[in-house]
Amino acid sequence: MKFLLSTLLAASLLVGCAATPSRPLPPREQVSSFTLEARFALRIRLPGEAEQSSGGRLSWTQQDNRSRLLVSNPLGYGVAEIDSIPGRATLRTANGEIREADDPDTLMEAVTGQRLPVSYLPAWLLGRTGDASKIQRDLFGRPQHLEESGWQVDYSYETDAADALPSRLTLSRDGQIELRLRIEEWKDTP
Repeated sequence: MKFLLSTLLAASLLVGCAATPSRPLPPREQVSSFTLEARFALRIRLPGEAEQSSGGRLSWTQQDNRSRLLVSNPLGYGVAEIDSIPGRATLRTANGEIREADDPDTLMEAVTGQRLPVSYLPAWLLGRTGDASKIQRDLFGRPQHLEESGWQVDYSYETDAADALPSRLTLSRDGQIELRLRIEEWKDTP
């Protein structure tokens, strides 16, 4: 059960799917739809509870307002899938359990007990923020550190290109939840 909880928390932080289109992404500022393949490591340290850690693989597709995420264990076995469109979010587990809510944040709170920023993540991956946020940029003008709604997002890049997409992200909140994401591949979603 603890592994499932940790996996669901990771899934909630990255809503998407496993499609793999063949063309590369345009510059970061022009990206609206994408597919990514990544590895993740999640650590949860809640007061009065034992620390939980898990890791695995993510396949995520973001297209228009639809997100689909497949969370797999380190061996590639699918553990959970989250599908989200405006007004509805659905979680399917490997054992056939299905849960639904009006939005992915509410769904994750019902499943995990934590209100997680699922709805912010498509923008955060691309270094985009809402009005009530802070963003710091590196010497190349790329997002380096973002703060929004109590969450911090730190970015790393493999190249010095000004329009590069991040290869690593670390999301954290209050020292209680930390998600490290190693993006292995970004692709355009037609």
